[in-house]
Parts: sequence; C-alpha cells; structure tokens
Amino acid sequence: PPDMKVFRGMGKAIKDFDMIREGDRILIGISGGKDSLSLLHFLLHLQRKSPVKFHIGCATVDPMNEAFDPSPLKKYIPSLGVPYFFETQNVFDRASKYLSQQRPSICAFCSRMRRGILYAAARREGYNVLALAQHADDLVESFMMSIMHNGLLRTMKANYVEGSGDVRIIRPLVYVREKELRRYADVACLPVIEDNCPACYEEPKERRRMKKLIASQEALFPDVVSNLIQAMTPLIANGP
Repeated sequence: PPDMKVFRGMGKAIKDFDMIREGDRILIGISGGKDSLSLLHFLLHLQRKSPVKFHIGCATVDPMNEAFDPSPLKKYIPSLGVPYFFETQNVFDRASKYLSQQRPSICAFCSRMRRGILYAAARREGYNVLALAQHADDLVESFMMSIMHNGLLRTMKANYVEGSGDVRIIRPLVYVREKELRRYADVACLPVIEDNCPACYEEPKERRRMKKLIASQEALFPDVVSNLIQAMTPLIANGP
C-alpha cells in the first residue's frame, strides 16, 4: 500500500490542476529512479480506487550509456500487469556530440531528447497523456535557479499540452517532497536503478548548490518549501 501522506498529496495535485480525466490513456515515463517508480505505484493504487477510469502504460528510454542499465525494468514492470515500452536510442552519443559544439549542458540536452522519445512513444501507442515524476523539490529548485541565473519567474507546469497539441503532460507529484519519495521507495523495497552517467556528476552542480541553499533555509524556517510551492501555484498552473 502507498504512503497515505504522499498519496493524499498526489491526489490533491491531480484535483487542483485537473490532471486525470475519464478515459485518459496515461503513459508514465519510467527512468528506474525512486521518483518514477513511486509514481507508478501511486497511480496504480489510484486507478484501483478512483471512480474516474483511466489506463496506465509505462515507457523507458535506454540512452545506451554503459553506466546506466535500465534492463531489469523489462521484467519488473510487466510483472505489475502494465503495458511496457522500452525505447533504445543512442542518446548519450548524440548528446556528447552536441556538447562538443560548445553548447550548454549535456544533461539539459539529454533530458530534452529523452522527452521527445517519450512523446513519440505516446503517439505511436495511442496515449494522450505523459506523466512525469518531478516533485516539489524539483520545482522549487528550478524556480530559484530561474530567478537567480536568468531573472525569470518560471518553473515546471503541473498540466499542459505539448507543442503539437496531441499529448498532455502531467506532473502528479508537484506537492510531494523528495524525502517522502525516498522513504517510500526504501520501505516498499522498490527496485531502484541508480543512474551513474559520468556527465551527471559534473553537470548538476548548480542544482546541488540550490539544494543546499534551500536546506539551510528550511533548517531555520521549516515551512519554506511549502510556502514557495504555494507562492508558485500560479506559475505551476500557467507558467511558460
């Protein structure tokens, strides 16, 4: 059974931002990390309990990076009775070539490529919704980084339609804290796959610094993250 505090937080976000509708076919982007595996289990629980009927499938992008092997998911996810699409594409090599052209972050480029592959899988398999597992900490960090580095008030949105207009993206965990997901993944013994991408050690330094800054403020003001999420609600609902 899911952690009920987390489940209620997810349920509130789904209701607040009108994420799941009758007959939706929802494809969950599964990286193998604690966040996406937790999201899968929470949505399966919601599917059993909710009067709103919806279909769940999962997709993983294997970027063909020897430091990251998501293949154990090929047995695990079908064992839950969920349709599973395993997309193997040489993302890491293409991202490395892109980086060699003196362009910004390999992580940002890799992430965009993986997202595009998930959109394509959703379209091919007839899913109208793509569910992603970013949580409250991700949104707060993105918000603070955007203000400090770019002078912009922006963060990730909870529910929006992708540019082509045929796939809707939802983030059901926007009210859920990372530490709650980590605790659930440990207690539920989820088969978490660590991402040991060599680029990922170098690139997210700014995000790590932001995590430390937020943690230092949270030690002084325990409500700082929930207050930031509350302040960001108009951006989460209607942001860029």
